[in-house]
Amino acid sequence: VQLQASGGGLVQPGGSLRLSCAASGPIFSINEMGWHRQAPGKQRELVAATTTAGSTNYADSVKGRFTISRDNAKNTVYLQMNSLKAEDTAVYYCYAHINYRDCWGQGTQVTVSS
Repeated sequence: VQLQASGGGLVQPGGSLRLSCAASGPIFSINEMGWHRQAPGKQRELVAATTTAGSTNYADSVKGRFTISRDNAKNTVYLQMNSLKAEDTAVYYCYAHINYRDCWGQGTQVTVSS
């Protein structure tokens, strides 16, 4: 099972980016999907998560600016990031609970800078 993330890049403060992460391989069960991030010198933190039923959870720092969604048919999770701030700069990692174990994708760099 693999998770392939895409969509990172450089954006100016106030701008937007959309991250995508698709799961592939022999998937028998997939539950929670989401995103963590890790900024230089800081611990990895949960950004947002969503369950198969559609419930969502966000870090306080991104509420109202980020929106997580998923396409269950495509085993794909998205993170729409609006009103980006310099403090959102980090490597973003997608994850998913697949086949009763946690799986992680490769990180994608998001840099918010003028």
